[in-house]
Amino acid sequence: MHRDAMNIKEMEGGINFYYTAKNNARKMVDFLLSVIPCQYKTSQELVSHDIQSNVFNYKYTYFVEITPICKDEVVCLTGSISRYLNHMSQIAICTRISDNIHLMDPCTLKIGQLNAQQFFKDQFGAICHQRQLREFMVMNVEPIRSKEKQYGSYSTKHVLADVWVLPLNCLGTDDDEIHTRSHLGGVLQCGDYVLGFDVEHAVVNNPVFDKVKQRPDIILVKKIYPNKMKRNKGRNFKLKRMQRMTSLSETATENGDYNDFLEDLEEDPDLRKNVNMYKKEEWMAEAEEVLAPRVGLEELLDELDLSAAPAETDEQGNMLTEGA
Repeated sequence: MHRDAMNIKEMEGGINFYYTAKNNARKMVDFLLSVIPCQYKTSQELVSHDIQSNVFNYKYTYFVEITPICKDEVVCLTGSISRYLNHMSQIAICTRISDNIHLMDPCTLKIGQLNAQQFFKDQFGAICHQRQLREFMVMNVEPIRSKEKQYGSYSTKHVLADVWVLPLNCLGTDDDEIHTRSHLGGVLQCGDYVLGFDVEHAVVNNPVFDKVKQRPDIILVKKIYPNKMKRNKGRNFKLKRMQRMTSLSETATENGDYNDFLEDLEEDPDLRKNVNMYKKEEWMAEAEEVLAPRVGLEELLDELDLSAAPAETDEQGNMLTEGA
């Protein structure tokens, strides 16, 4: 749908799409409503009119507001939202963004989801973004085999476990290991690296968070894999993107976010279901040694090469092959 736009401009806090036809703009709005939680407003402005022919020309504007919650962010729910989600803990993790916001309590595996209307009716914010997460090393993992579950929905994709971790900057010191309960019991082992939110030492400017009485010391969010640079160079797929003009500083930040998104595609099969991924011609085979999830070749598409020479045909239009 962006191909129908006559111009695309990045603005502070968003992007402007310019269309010549109102229907094309409406298609873009409908697409956004189907893939992400958002709300929109419309307005119209009279540009010109002809009194004799009674023709009026209007400029229509669609303002789409997207929820500011992202995947792998730690959020603090309001009391009403917590009660709506079957008394889920007010400190939760955003596990996925689709047309709904998917949330989970990492200490109990209780899950819930909110649509855009529910979010904008009672908004809440993130208390820790992905860039603010701290690296820890896993020292011990003990899965919890049985636990009484109260009413509500619980995740079946995760394994609850008691985990003992140590910050990377505290390795080799006499600091005690930090205990927490995590949803990553199925993927963590001793010696693994994990990103987490240090709740005990964090400075959070959130009035709702200050009123929460029961808070874990640490919230583990996601497992990370070493050799990040080698993993990026050895990626066997690529995506098609819109061309845009950026400065050098913007490019460096954008490339970091883009590589994080590619890693999410590799680690989450559900996320890449509706994403077209194409085979990359040149990639480092040595990267197969990196212990990280990979995308199978059977999931990748062959990129169409329009520059290839057309095949030769005979007078009847049949394609000629070598040896014929």
